[in-house]
Amino acid sequence: MNSTDYIPIAALNQYAYCPHRCWRMFCAGEFLDNQYTIDGTSLHDRVHTLGTGYREETWQVRAVWLRSERYGLIGKSDLVEESDGQLYPVEYKRGRRGEFENDELQVCAQVLCLEEMIGEPIPHGFIYYGQSHQRQQVEITSALRKTTISVIEAVRDLFVMGRLDWDLAQPTETT
Repeated sequence: MNSTDYIPIAALNQYAYCPHRCWRMFCAGEFLDNQYTIDGTSLHDRVHTLGTGYREETWQVRAVWLRSERYGLIGKSDLVEESDGQLYPVEYKRGRRGEFENDELQVCAQVLCLEEMIGEPIPHGFIYYGQSHQRQQVEITSALRKTTISVIEAVRDLFVMGRLDWDLAQPTETT
């Protein structure tokens, strides 16, 4: 990869969760499905069924491709909704509701792309958790934006180098 290639938004989530895992998935090309990833893929297959329409008073568009020239990002939002004139992304996750910074970074990256695409500020997005059937609002604060931009830069460095810094190379117990 060179420094001008686009970074998949999903790579930011993986890097924030575990840099070693991100490297294995996106640089080394090592990824094996398991029960949880298969469940997640099934959930995303359902939500990625192309379509638009209203749900109550909210306009929904599924499987929306996003891109940012400024940040060099590309990816797909599971769902983009419009309510009261405000667009926002909704990211689907298979698990239960919780405070997961990596998921919030992914939503923030989607917001950065959407803002660039429509030229309007977006104050929040949502994460929908499939197991608990609950939504969690993600406020797009200046601190979250800064953290997301730092992770974008770290992932770009990782992709360009193609190898991990030794301090990041040690897998956490979650990988």
